[in-house]
Amino acid sequence: MSEKLLMKGNEAVAEAAILAGCRHFFGYPITPQTEVAAYMSKRMPKIGGVYLQAESEIAAVNMVLGAASAGVRAMTSSSSPGISLKTEGISYMAGSDLPCVILNIQRGGPGLGGIQPSQADYWQATRALGHGDFHVLVFAPSTVQEMVDVVFNAFELADTYRLPALILADGMLGQMMEPVQMPAAADQLPEKPWAAKGHGDARKKNIVNSLHLAPEQLEKTIDERFLRYEQIKQNHQQWEEHLTFDAELIVTAYGATARVVKSAVKAAREQGMKVGMIRPVSLWPFPVKAFENLKAKAVLTVEMSKGQMVDDVRLAVNGRIPVHFFGRTGGVIPAPAEVLEAMKNAYGGMK
Repeated sequence: MSEKLLMKGNEAVAEAAILAGCRHFFGYPITPQTEVAAYMSKRMPKIGGVYLQAESEIAAVNMVLGAASAGVRAMTSSSSPGISLKTEGISYMAGSDLPCVILNIQRGGPGLGGIQPSQADYWQATRALGHGDFHVLVFAPSTVQEMVDVVFNAFELADTYRLPALILADGMLGQMMEPVQMPAAADQLPEKPWAAKGHGDARKKNIVNSLHLAPEQLEKTIDERFLRYEQIKQNHQQWEEHLTFDAELIVTAYGATARVVKSAVKAAREQGMKVGMIRPVSLWPFPVKAFENLKAKAVLTVEMSKGQMVDDVRLAVNGRIPVHFFGRTGGVIPAPAEVLEAMKNAYGGMK
């Protein structure tokens, strides 16, 4: 492990991708993630990698598709409107069983919206990152260090299960600076016998394709893919628990919002309320297991949106206890004091 460095989130996640073996980055500038591409533009030529600023987000994601087809670790990044443009290409990669990593440093929307932090892309990330029956891995870091760590995990699981992985951060995490410790560089990347690359007549040629004209064959392919998804759901749900051992109220938040919630939980405890926090780290698969044996009387979900993850929380709780919601949107970051007030309201409703 290296010594700690003070790094901006966008730059830290780019350096982590390089250490994880990414040598092919294709992107397009958009606030608040432009520093990711700017960092890659400086670093990639120095290490024998490829950086290319495409003519559009659509072009960038299809360049990732081409590079991933050849078996290399490839990455793209954008912010909310740009991710929307990339969704067709992401669907093609999912339909071709191609691994890659996609970074979304979210901003407020819909449309151009604003450039301030947001979590309003949760539905898109977990439900509709393109057309068709498919899933992508979705991770939600809450610190700059976790942004670094998640990159390694994202590449590894994407390669293992052959599907795209999305890191869902936001403008606050992308722009803030924190001390980070970089992991050791990946010394050996997995073999990809399925890749479409030169083989010197040593094997049959590989074809990367998402087209299946026979309905029965397409159904069989999707069914096989969903068996992999079930393995992921069983083995790779990730979450953090904070003061849940005696909590009567569980507050759920992810990403940067969880930092605010943790401060509010501390204040609530000081006022005598038994409050704890569950922070989902994987958004797909959603950590249903974290909610299976709750002894709490209620759950409060806090988001920088009008309420999106709250739907998954309700499904996980399955009607056993009430689920409340508090959110700010449009790029407004909830303050600890107003989160604490929402906790008091939910807590008081349990009596």
